[in-house]
Amino acid sequence: MNTHELGARYEQIAADYLKKCGYNILYMNYRCRFGEIDIIARDGSYLVFVEVKYRKNLNMGSPFEAVDIRKQQKIRRVCEWFLMEKKLYDIPVRFDVVGITNDKVELCKNAF
Repeated sequence: MNTHELGARYEQIAADYLKKCGYNILYMNYRCRFGEIDIIARDGSYLVFVEVKYRKNLNMGSPFEAVDIRKQQKIRRVCEWFLMEKKLYDIPVRFDVVGITNDKVELCKNAF
């Protein structure tokens, strides 16, 4: 399985987990000129931008540690573009991270 296929597999695992948590998945792998967001979903009144991170083990740190300040800034830029493109104003947004390690799925709401 190549990196792209592996990423798609874990993003689907994350989407299934989010659905069980009550999220309504709107987009997967939304792309624009500023980058890509793994999942865009609704959770109650929030529009949630979700980054999915997988780690085979914790030797390189937790999946959550991989979403550093540079990655957060990139996700914010993509979010701003998405909101402008879809003409979504005055909607509350949130940034969540789904971390997957050894098929254990964890959700960090309002991660940044």
